[in-house]
Amino acid sequence: MTRQAVRTHGVGVRNVALLALAVLMLGSGDARSQAMQSDVAKRFVGVWRYVGTQIDGKPRPNRGANPKGFIFYTESGAMAAQIAPDRENKMAGQEPTPDEAKAALADYVSYFGTYTVDARAGTVTHHRQASVQPGPLTDYVRSYKFTGDRLILRPVGTTQEVVWERIK
Repeated sequence: MTRQAVRTHGVGVRNVALLALAVLMLGSGDARSQAMQSDVAKRFVGVWRYVGTQIDGKPRPNRGANPKGFIFYTESGAMAAQIAPDRENKMAGQEPTPDEAKAALADYVSYFGTYTVDARAGTVTHHRQASVQPGPLTDYVRSYKFTGDRLILRPVGTTQEVVWERIK
């Protein structure tokens, strides 16, 4: 497989991920009733562009100067998130070595599932159904804050802030 073929394959994987998101949007009636219980939950619905992550007020290291990403929330209660570091993923040969594949996934975030909003607690929970990250598919609980067209998510119990901007 050539480098160009690998890049094309990567686009194909993205298309499959988008198709999976579309399928999620069509179903999950239970998630819809849970996710859309409040006016606050309705504010999440849409597509948000990744702005950046800060830890203790400083930019998260290892994602490069201009990382890219999106998070989607649907009315039906489906969600998906992706953040890609700003760096070139090099390959020495026609296929990536295990070390090259590992490096390509380092600091890359990609998962999808459903979500619920607890307006009283001020949290949104991402109920992950699949993820690129290894390990168990635990729920991600985030406190949230809306500031203009921005959504700030904070993993509960941390000093990290993930900032998203609504795409209009």
